[in-house]
Amino acid sequence: MSLLYPGFLWLFIPLIILFLSQKKKNLIITVHLVILMLIVTALSRPVLKQGLEERSIEAKDIIIALDVSYSMRAKDISPTRYDFAKETISAFLKENPKDNIMLIAFTTNPLLLSPPTTDHELINIALKSLNPDYILTKGTSLKKLFKKISSMKITHKNLLLITDGGEEDDLNTLTDQLQEADISLTVLALGTKQGTTIEKPDGSLLKDKDNNLVISRINPLLERLTSQTEGHYVTASTTPAATAKDLQDAFDIDEQKGKMATKMQYHYMEFYQIPLFLALLLFFMVHTKSVKYLITLFTLLGINAEASMLDTYHLNQAYKSYQVQDFNTTKQHLKKLDSLSLQSQFALANTYYKLHAYQKAVKLYKSIRSTSATVKQQLYYNIANAYAMLEEYDKAKIYYTKALQLGVDEDSTYNLQLVALLQKKKSAELGIAHPKSQNSDSSKSESQESDKEQTRDEDQPSSGSGSGGEGKTGDKKEKKRLILDERQEQQPLSSKVYELINKGYIRETQPW
Repeated sequence: MSLLYPGFLWLFIPLIILFLSQKKKNLIITVHLVILMLIVTALSRPVLKQGLEERSIEAKDIIIALDVSYSMRAKDISPTRYDFAKETISAFLKENPKDNIMLIAFTTNPLLLSPPTTDHELINIALKSLNPDYILTKGTSLKKLFKKISSMKITHKNLLLITDGGEEDDLNTLTDQLQEADISLTVLALGTKQGTTIEKPDGSLLKDKDNNLVISRINPLLERLTSQTEGHYVTASTTPAATAKDLQDAFDIDEQKGKMATKMQYHYMEFYQIPLFLALLLFFMVHTKSVKYLITLFTLLGINAEASMLDTYHLNQAYKSYQVQDFNTTKQHLKKLDSLSLQSQFALANTYYKLHAYQKAVKLYKSIRSTSATVKQQLYYNIANAYAMLEEYDKAKIYYTKALQLGVDEDSTYNLQLVALLQKKKSAELGIAHPKSQNSDSSKSESQESDKEQTRDEDQPSSGSGSGGEGKTGDKKEKKRLILDERQEQQPLSSKVYELINKGYIRETQPW
């Protein structure tokens, strides 16, 4: 048991003081104080943590790679390239509150500073605690950075590269790395073409080994690289906020906008209803004469309400786990329902189908009763699909025919022809594995459809053939963010972190 909002418990202090300050105990006042304490307990949201679950959210997975090499201290962009980059990242995070963002710092070696998270305050803390004075490396290796990113277990990678480019010159190798790793590149190029000198901490200017002033310029390879990979090339605007807006516009053009990202979140069982119910019961007991009747009534209502709330909870959890294809969890929640409905029975039957338990799915589909012709047509269609998967083509034909008797349906017609063909050539390998799902194009073969991402499951009710199947949960999911104490002292990065960043600097041959 834990509390989601323990800050409300501070309200107990004045209530306890009021209770103890009573010179003569008054029953009515005491009960009222107890009622207020129960309300405070409900406000603190007591919950039972039930573990992590993977949820899909409408967002992008973005990797921000920040160049922290010595050349980023140049002041051709005020106050410095590095400081401008940090402020731009902070502004960009505000533009993308839903996105799953990872932060990497790199010089000759990349280092993960913040894993993928939607809690962007953690990324800001990592940025603030990074001190470039402790970084000794002067080179910039895009090859090692791209190699590190390509090894990450992310299907499509949206990379925001913030750098001056260093002295990288192998365009073909870098292009091949990006294309092989499926990386969409957006570059924020910090620096000017004419370049500038770099000031050292003691105020003197940085020189090379031949005692010549080091001039750091923007590397023209960056623009050619984005052109080769069809990426986006952005230069610094007048302010970090304006630059972040330009970056956001570039990401909005990207086709990956709006794709579903995954996030691990805790899910809970709520118990705030219990103290709230007790507070309401005490209030009516004090202010109503028929106390004994009220107690009986509230007890009965409480039992029914609790059962109803638990059913709603399990049904919601079932649909959430179904959406992330965790069908075993879906089945567990649906079996805990006390009252069965058409919606829950359909969902359980569909879950059995997804788990390849076709016999159980057929049995449950057949147990569902409805007077709606649309629902019946959907049931017959799903039963036929299950029989087709069991290779019981005679039964599949019967139920496809029943579905067609209730109305015209292109999918049922297509699948009826398909199972008839499969029945005749059962021993031959035709490469046709599944009957066509509803709402698909009847002119396309099943093998062609399997190459595309399915927009609707085979047993999911279609808009054309009925809506008696699965219910839908809302598209928007509330994200529980980690609440940080702003007064807490921020801890600097350890020396080990900088040691990892600086690793390999002694082998630098061409640091600029």
